[in-house]
Amino acid sequence: MALQGVRCWTRTLLKRGGHGASAFLAGARAASGVSKDVLPGPYPRTPEERAAAAKKYNMRVEDYEPYPDDGMGFGDYPKLPDRSQQERDPWYSWDHPDLRRNWGEPMHWDFDMFIRNRVDTSPSPVDWNAMCKQLFGFIGFMLFMFYVGQKFPSYQPVTPKQYPYNNLYLEKGGDPEKQPEEVKHYEI
Repeated sequence: MALQGVRCWTRTLLKRGGHGASAFLAGARAASGVSKDVLPGPYPRTPEERAAAAKKYNMRVEDYEPYPDDGMGFGDYPKLPDRSQQERDPWYSWDHPDLRRNWGEPMHWDFDMFIRNRVDTSPSPVDWNAMCKQLFGFIGFMLFMFYVGQKFPSYQPVTPKQYPYNNLYLEKGGDPEKQPEEVKHYEI
């Protein structure tokens, strides 16, 4: 029995023309992967095909709408609404709470785009006109303040820099034979 298995492995290796375990593993099919039931079938043309596709994706016939047959290869896959998982009810008892989806529920074709840490399609709590008014009001106020700052500049009051040794008289090239005039420094 074991000898028969070894002969089968040897035949497989020789057929592939390769050497070692990589040639043997290349001849084996993967145990995991997408099954034929999950792959999209041909685009449904008749009402019967449409009903069969709706049943395949656990949907009602009136809710089922496939992607248009435009050559992109969607087949009979259902066109689901472009809604993010963020919009779904967080208090519902989901089968998979992280993704907010139930078992057997069809996934959006662009599922990776609509997960909760990507796109949020939920309606904004502030309408578009209010957001624009606030933005342009802020920009207008900042431009006005910039104009006022340019027109009426204000600076911190400063005193002249104080240096020791009669304002560094000798270090700045003063005549050592002459006595410099006294510089009086005041403390503030």
